[in-house]
Amino acid sequence: MERTIAGKTIAVNEEGYMTDFSQWDEKVGEALAAEANLTLTPRHWEVLKYLQTEHKNQVALSIRRVGKSGVVDIKEFYALFPNAPLKTATKVAGIPKPASCI
Repeated sequence: MERTIAGKTIAVNEEGYMTDFSQWDEKVGEALAAEANLTLTPRHWEVLKYLQTEHKNQVALSIRRVGKSGVVDIKEFYALFPNAPLKTATKVAGIPKPASCI
């Protein structure tokens, strides 16, 4: 499937997660965040970059792993990305939904 995000045609799956990370850029991230009713701050970007790095290193992501990362604790993660923080954050970061998310 494809959809237009930030003026670009982006490949997505049936849940709206990007399937080709090379299509992601900060404008796409900002547009995806806006769809989730988020305004990205420097702290959001720090967490998103961490998630992208972990994805590139093929590390399985989970709320627990993010909370123990030293980048953000679980309470702040929920404050930054309310309503399903790992699902929302990975979608905005342009990476697949983690297997740990239902």
